[in-house]
Amino acid sequence: MTACAIEGGSAGAAATAEPVAESGTEPDPKGSGAESGPEEYGAEPEPEGSGDLGKPAGSDAPGPPGSAADEDGPEASSAAGGPAAPADGGPPPGGFTLTADGAYAARLTAAPGPPGERAWYPERWTLDGPEPYAVPLPLGQPEEPDSQVAPLADGRVLIRRRVADRQMFSLLYPTGPGTGELLLGAVECAEMTLLPPSPDGRCVYALSAGEHHSSLWLVAGGAFGPEEVARIPGRCSGGAWLDRAGRMLALDRRAPGGGPVKAVAVDLGRGAEVTPLLQIAPGSDDRLLLADADSGLLLICSDAPGHDRLGWGVLGSCLPVRFPECLRLADVAVTPFAVQPGQMLMPESCAVALRIDGAAGSWVGVWRPAGRRLHQFAAPLGWAPGAGYWSRDGVLRLPYANGATSCGVAMLDAPQDVEPSSVTGRSSDAEGGTQPSAAVSAPAVCKPVPLGQAPLHRAARSD
Repeated sequence: MTACAIEGGSAGAAATAEPVAESGTEPDPKGSGAESGPEEYGAEPEPEGSGDLGKPAGSDAPGPPGSAADEDGPEASSAAGGPAAPADGGPPPGGFTLTADGAYAARLTAAPGPPGERAWYPERWTLDGPEPYAVPLPLGQPEEPDSQVAPLADGRVLIRRRVADRQMFSLLYPTGPGTGELLLGAVECAEMTLLPPSPDGRCVYALSAGEHHSSLWLVAGGAFGPEEVARIPGRCSGGAWLDRAGRMLALDRRAPGGGPVKAVAVDLGRGAEVTPLLQIAPGSDDRLLLADADSGLLLICSDAPGHDRLGWGVLGSCLPVRFPECLRLADVAVTPFAVQPGQMLMPESCAVALRIDGAAGSWVGVWRPAGRRLHQFAAPLGWAPGAGYWSRDGVLRLPYANGATSCGVAMLDAPQDVEPSSVTGRSSDAEGGTQPSAAVSAPAVCKPVPLGQAPLHRAARSD
């Protein structure tokens, strides 16, 4: 791996205030407006949600401020950086996608050229060797900026291209000095989005969302090219895997007649059977952002507390969802993108990596449910915001590319969460969690070297 030293000020400072409430929700009365940047915040009390989690049936280059959101809610993935507008020195528009094990990654990149005339082409990164390296996969003509790529476990790269009202799929692979291409087929569809690569490393699914139903397609790994495997009533978005076998897929769904968005589980081993996944409050929008198959830790976004909040729960647990105050930052968007694997039966000990987007750019947050505090670090120069993966021993790997390094990985050890009382014998107001979540502290230094419907325990309450 390539190591680099990152100074704490490289991400700059960012102003902070309450997240904007969605239409139809009351604004939060506890706004705050202190200045902050990459830093550590003290612990805060965690309001509880009202829903339980049951098991499923059958089983620097700062990024753009804020996070993309559509009518179906915020988009987040443990394996992909958020889309960004093309800009010199910025991340490519298709994002940066990793395999589930972090061995390979793929992105769209561009040859040097004037703005507006850049020639985009796919690039595969190999990350499981002693040193990361990139292999360009250009073809006879440049790709469109809205193409999507996804790596497979065998080193090939799937590419989705839109041609008029059709979606074309191919597998790309290096062949000596050139690029080989295996045509998989096409789907008659105006819009389609690739889901995170399946944990099995062989399959890639895509989602086509309509007003009344959504189609789930197996576009790589099937026997006969793209194949529709499920037609789900309602408009679906998101996408997170709940198991290591690639059988249980979670999607965020709005019912055909309208109403709130609820996460559902799709069992691909039982004819794409759909069962409820999150039911925190009857009228709340409950979306699943990220899931860890080893520990069962779930990261969710819900407006059950009165406005959109980032919360966590455990797959199969009878305990309510909790919404940590330390993850409630002002004037920035906080999105989880990776969970530490291998923490069997220890969901509260899992380190979670978060992308933090503010006016000054994007930086990295690290948080554990048990620690109840958010550690913030400057991102390496050229980081693809929202891209990264954890090792089992708690090392966060952040892929980056800049003028000095065309393919690098910065390594960040997960910080330990030490209670202030265990060090000093007492806790101050700032360290004990009584300060607002936008409290100012010294910047940290980054040294890279199927859930069923459960009963409600209580009504959701706001702060």
